[in-house]
This record gives sequence, structure tokens and C-alpha cells, in this order.
Amino acid sequence: MKDTPLAQRFADTMGQLLGPDFPSDLGLAVSGGGDSMAMLYLAHNWTRQYGVRLWVVTVDHRLRPESASEAAMVAEECAALGWPHTTVRWQWDGRGNVQNAARRARLSLIDRWRGNLRHVLFAHTQDDQAETVLMRLMRGSGVDGLAGMRAVREVTPHPVSIPALDPETVSGDLPDRGQVSPGFSLVRPCLEFQREELRHFAGVLKGRWVEDPTNDDRTYDRVRVRHLLGHLRQEGLTAEVLVETSHRMARARDGLQARLVDAFRQISVPAPLGQVRVERDGFARLDSETQLRLLTSALCYVASSEYRPRAVSSEGLLTQVLSGKGGTLHGADVIVERDHIRIVREAAAVEKGRCSLEHLWDGQWLLCDDDRALPQDAVVGALTEAGWAQIADRSDLGVPHRAALGLPAVWSGDALIACPALGVGPGITVRRFVLGRPDTGFEAFCLSH
Repeated sequence: MKDTPLAQRFADTMGQLLGPDFPSDLGLAVSGGGDSMAMLYLAHNWTRQYGVRLWVVTVDHRLRPESASEAAMVAEECAALGWPHTTVRWQWDGRGNVQNAARRARLSLIDRWRGNLRHVLFAHTQDDQAETVLMRLMRGSGVDGLAGMRAVREVTPHPVSIPALDPETVSGDLPDRGQVSPGFSLVRPCLEFQREELRHFAGVLKGRWVEDPTNDDRTYDRVRVRHLLGHLRQEGLTAEVLVETSHRMARARDGLQARLVDAFRQISVPAPLGQVRVERDGFARLDSETQLRLLTSALCYVASSEYRPRAVSSEGLLTQVLSGKGGTLHGADVIVERDHIRIVREAAAVEKGRCSLEHLWDGQWLLCDDDRALPQDAVVGALTEAGWAQIADRSDLGVPHRAALGLPAVWSGDALIACPALGVGPGITVRRFVLGRPDTGFEAFCLSH
């Protein structure tokens, strides 16, 4: 495989990921580093054969003094190659982990930039994949974590409507916006390529790139792991070996997930939207791996969480569930009933948050007053104990007290107006989103994750 020229391998990978009917336009996220600039040059040469138009975006995180000049360098190279380029600037608010904040902001800004583009290429490499697998191994991840990054991943930073970019933060050419639909495909065509060979390719072409000094800053976990991998390579634990392991884990993950879906079909019980309910005896008969997988998948589903909780925490919760105690984890509440196990949103995780009907509540729920029957000050919040107490007849709700407290409800001040999941109050259209995509049930969630 490595005897094949890199340009041909790139073309083959693009065919596997996006072919045979390629989109007419593609987005590229290019930072100015060696990996992303090499991807730009590869994509540029590839388009000569396939006639695809490229749109390039650089997110300037403004975390280093050099970032503006680096974005300008990318713009200059794009102009020389004949492709439109946009720089989008971001300002960190100083809260939380800066790397996580920058990652979320990057996806959000690219989503707002991309217009009608449905695919955006990112230059993650084999080395990035190896570092990710090693980091997850050090954290005690199981099969799913060790499967590493997917070559194609659907992301939906703005599930309802995509806000336009602030003109003051943008310079350059923007893709056509038109009728923009939520979500795009994050495509990683360089995931099987070594960082070294990408930079060699860019160097042979006399290309330009910059070296980010933070790549040598050992205060970051990934940088420390990168240096550790350099030492492990001498003992035979190379990036290639780790990536081969991730491929095997991905194959195992897909098989285990298919078995989970089959098991869920046999023991599932109807539950309100956003909740999971299974037969207790049926769950007890499952093998331990499927039990754990069902439990953690349900936690992610009800909390709309992209990542599973740590294995040790999940295993501890499973032990409690099998002993009949239940418990809370990952923003979800596992309730062990006499005949069933129910997984719901943890009330404590949402009881203080309210928002207007025009916005997603808890990042998941959109309640629409189609008949304009609600008061103007109506807001969405959790039902909580206060709302439960205001329901006059609770004899036939179909959802027990503890499972109802985290459900979305409509409030006017301290007065409960409606709780659609319980059939309380006027008719309201309810939509739920999981990781930004319309919720079509737990089974469909398992099949796509």
C-alpha cells in the first residue's frame, strides 16, 4: 500500500469515503499546519480529475500572536491555487478547558460558514489516530474508545437553525448559503497517512506550512502522549500497530452493537420519548458485555451525550442495577422497578435550566405552541417536584414520579401549564434531538452510534 504514490492513495480514499458520485463542492478545514496544508495540496491535485470545487476555511482561535499571519498564509496559498478562502475568528471567553472549548467552537463556526456544503475535510492523520487510541487506553477505555476516530462522522452543532456568522469576525469568500439543512459530514481522508509522509509530500511540492509551538507544549495531554509514543516505537509499539488495533476494535464494536440491537428488540418495553425501558428479567439474562453496552448506550441516549462514561463508573452502576438499587450517572437516572428497568434524564441535571419556546431546552427538546394557546411569558423547564405537585390527577399518567421529574414542561412563572409527555395541558408539538439529529428512538440511536 505504501509503495503506491500518496496522491493515488488519497484519490482511492476519497473514492471509498465519498464516491462514486462525488459532490460538486467540498469544504476543507485548513489550519496552516503541515498536515492540513498537505491535504489542501492533495485535494487540489485530485480535483483536476474529478472537477470538484473546493472551499477552504481557517478558524483563527486567536490563542497565539502568530495565528492571524498563519491564516493569511493559508489565504495566500488558496489564492495561488485558485480556491476561495475564508478566515473565521474566535474569541475564547476564558471558561473551561481551552482545548475542548476550541474544538466545540471550531465545529460550530465551520457549521455556520459552510452554507450548502454537506462535506468538510479534516486532516487528522494516522499519528493522530494512534495518539487518540493510546490516550484512551491510558484512561481505561473499552472496545468503543479503542476503535478510535471514524473516517466519516455526522456532526450537527446547530440542530434547529444555523445562525449566520458575524461579519466582523469573517474575512474572505463564503460558500452559497441558500437553503441550509442542519448537520454536515466530517470527513477524514488522511486518517491512514503518516504525518511524516504528508509533510514530505508538501515539501516536494515546495508548499508552505507553519509549525505550531503548542505541539511541543507538554502541559497538553496529547503532546505528552506524542512524546511517549516516540519512546514506545523503539519497543515495537508503533503508530501502525495502534491503528491496526483500532481497526480490529472498530470491527468488534460494530458486531457488539448489532448484538445489542437484537437484544433490545427482545426485551424492550414502550416508554416516553427520550426514555428507555426494558424487562428486568430479560436484562438479567443478557451476557455482561451486552448488559453494559445497553446501559451505557441508554445513558448517552437520554442525556444526548456523545461520549460514554468511564468504564469503571459504568461497571459500578451495572452492579448496582443488577442488585436492584439503580443509580445516577452521566446525567441520567437508572430506576429499577419491580418488572422493568427504566433509564431517564436525571432531574437534578436539568431542574434549574429554563428557556423560551424558540430555543432547544437541555440541548434536546423543542416545544412548539402551534395554536398560540400559551401565555406570552411561557418558558420550558423540567417538571420537577413543583410541577408534579400541581398535577391534580396522577392516577393514569403512565410514568412514575421519579421518572417524570426531568421531563420537559411549560411554565408561566411558578404555574405549570403543560407537560406533553404526561398528556397534561394543551396540545403542543414536541420534537427531540439526540446529538443534534431528530430522535427516532433508542434502537435507531444504537444503529447509528
